[in-house]
Amino acid sequence: MTDKATQEQREESNTIKDPDNWVTGDEPMTGAQRSYLHTLAEEAKVEVDDELTKAEASKKIDELQEKTGRGQ
Repeated sequence: MTDKATQEQREESNTIKDPDNWVTGDEPMTGAQRSYLHTLAEEAKVEVDDELTKAEASKKIDELQEKTGRGQ
């Protein structure tokens, strides 16, 4: 069980960064991103570009998670 102080520290940690600030954000998306993105795109019935960067893929995944109801 996580106590309140630990949860607050986790929420304030630097593990969650804006994709626009990623050092490697301009690299091609990972295989895992590509696979999940295509799964979400199929569910959302939309096309996705296979040439996205890591940062662009992350943003698109967030967008499609929201659209498909898979978001947090």
